[in-house]
Amino acid sequence: MAEPDAHSLHGTHGDVLTAVSDGMVALLKEFYGRGPSQAKTYYHDDLVVCVMRGGFTRVEQTLLEGGRGHAVIAQRMEFQEVMRDRFVAVIERETGRHVVGFMSGNQQDPDMICEVFLLAPTELVDSAELP
Repeated sequence: MAEPDAHSLHGTHGDVLTAVSDGMVALLKEFYGRGPSQAKTYYHDDLVVCVMRGGFTRVEQTLLEGGRGHAVIAQRMEFQEVMRDRFVAVIERETGRHVVGFMSGNQQDPDMICEVFLLAPTELVDSAELP
């Protein structure tokens, strides 16, 4: 049985997980020119985590092969910050809940992107701290 807090207007817990993964991959494909080859989303209580694999561009792959992995990670972090509002919109649309926190991380070997979202209501953020 799906958890009650994991339902949205779009269906079951599994439907939400699939919609989040698909939405995140679609955004990366649209704005990055290439998207991840794998994605898996976790949603429990007030936390959504989307882990994606693959999708280095030709330029990024060349930089990695040239020993400039730090430049690839830095560029991806900048990109993810620019994409913040778009990522948050996917989560809010699919979960029906307000995002109060967004954190992003990348690593090279094995290549992974991780997007983490904290949803309201949550015991971790006082209501006075929310906009």
